[in-house]
Amino acid sequence: MKMTKKGHACVRIEKDGRLLVIDPGAFTEQDAVTGADALLVTHEHVDHFDEGRLRIAMEANPAAEIWTLRSVADQLAAAFPGRVHTVGHGDTFSAAGFEVEVHGELHAVIHPDLPRITNVGYVVDGSVFHPGDALTVPERSVDTLLLPVQAPWSKISEVIDYVREVKPRRAYDIHDALLTDLARPIYDTHLGNLGGADHARLASGESVRLER
Repeated sequence: MKMTKKGHACVRIEKDGRLLVIDPGAFTEQDAVTGADALLVTHEHVDHFDEGRLRIAMEANPAAEIWTLRSVADQLAAAFPGRVHTVGHGDTFSAAGFEVEVHGELHAVIHPDLPRITNVGYVVDGSVFHPGDALTVPERSVDTLLLPVQAPWSKISEVIDYVREVKPRRAYDIHDALLTDLARPIYDTHLGNLGGADHARLASGESVRLER
């Protein structure tokens, strides 16, 4: 598989000429959804879910489909009958030739005074895990963890412990739009030294080949 990092929490995964896009949100470039055959959305926050971008992708490709949780699906299903699928923890499905498992149920705690919303993560082809906005530990081993490296709901010690608990072979940063260039070397050093997995970050538009 080829994985391309896009802005913030969005990635594009390609295999056998098919394209899967996860979490094209408001902090993501407009071209993140170009050519998408399938789209996955982890939750309703705008940095992960941009309705306009999803509509563009669905209108550009009449065969494209979306898999997401109910709060997002309810906003799109009427416009695209039969092409928007509601999923939850424990579900499995095929999307554009990718095998996908759903793990997790709730967004991480931002503050105890704020109600928690639903959040799901996706394991793609038994290899790559995108957790959305949660430190969900999938109920299986994964080779590649897409790591929410910085958020209002996390601190670096929690991120490090999360990598240790998941135990991937490699971790690539996502959820990084608010992380300044001054802070990145600090995060890189701590995650590289303490996480227990190969750690790397990709610039927006940069791609890697993922081999199992």
